[in-house]
Amino acid sequence: MTTDEQPLAPFFSLGGLTLIPDPSGALYAPDEQLLVVADLHFEKGSAFAKRGSLLPPYDTRETLRRLKLVVDRLIPKTVIALGDTWHDGGGHVRMDAEDIENFALLRQGIDWVFIAGNHDPEPPRDLGASVAYETSLKGVLFCHEPSVQSHQPQISGHLHPAAKVRGSGRAVRRKCFLTSDTRCILPAFGAYAGGLNVLDPAFSPFFQRAPFTTHVLGRDRVYAVGPASLLPD
Repeated sequence: MTTDEQPLAPFFSLGGLTLIPDPSGALYAPDEQLLVVADLHFEKGSAFAKRGSLLPPYDTRETLRRLKLVVDRLIPKTVIALGDTWHDGGGHVRMDAEDIENFALLRQGIDWVFIAGNHDPEPPRDLGASVAYETSLKGVLFCHEPSVQSHQPQISGHLHPAAKVRGSGRAVRRKCFLTSDTRCILPAFGAYAGGLNVLDPAFSPFFQRAPFTTHVLGRDRVYAVGPASLLPD
């Protein structure tokens, strides 16, 4: 860890919400008992297999395993999945029977909200969960793609932020949260979901009026990384 990398203070605020960036890549609002995840991309492996690119078909199971660990630890009352929960419109049909059962067990006793994403614009409506294009809580908009049109504080996914950080003797690349005083973009939670470097021009339109803070995922904590330590790919 370099001198301008420090463990992140556990809370930050957006709108009327107090939020904790979790090392798993999930975002937690303790006062609301709300857990937010983005870009699970269930069945990405099977989608690639349909196109002839064979990958180990266990991404959904691994994503569910990691998600269960977070749910069991934080015990949320509500989970908002910020779109691209499935990698494509047929992803929920291709899920293995065991994964379907485990996902059902994971939803028991919890209010789930599936936000529509560009990969799954019509999330399944027969899973006992709410389905919406976007939703709001305490003045904060929850949506899949970040928007420059709305001036409302927003929490989104879609861009899969990642940071390449100058370390001691070598560079490391990790998924991260990207925040300002008006927005938070979550890292992709899915096992096969990659990351886009936060220095990529794709992020520029959303942070022109306020500087961003990079919250980089470590093994058991989240680190605030200073701009001087961020590297392009």
